[in-house]
Amino acid sequence: MAQHASLSPDRWSSFSLDQQILMIANEMNRAGKLMGPLDRGRMRAAYERVLNLTDLTARVQHKTTLRRELLRWRDLVAELYISPDPDASSHAALFRCLLRFTPEASKQLAVQNPPS
Repeated sequence: MAQHASLSPDRWSSFSLDQQILMIANEMNRAGKLMGPLDRGRMRAAYERVLNLTDLTARVQHKTTLRRELLRWRDLVAELYISPDPDASSHAALFRCLLRFTPEASKQLAVQNPPS
């Protein structure tokens, strides 16, 4: 978490919700590329950053419903974090779900899965 250790709630709240979600998504993307058995430590560190950034986002949100949904999503990521062998398909589903939190982040779904 060294990268985000100095990130205060005040600083985090200066970013738009779109930016916050996309920064969390960046860490999810990083974790998804580290599913190999030799990458477990780095994957766990990426999930740790996801959890911490999600906590910050929930902390600075004023919309109760958004906060509730973020915390539900966080619980599912926490399951991947503690799993000895996280499932790549569960990770992908959670990543897609995260990107659906805001219209701007949803645009990344088309980038991930361009039409054939």
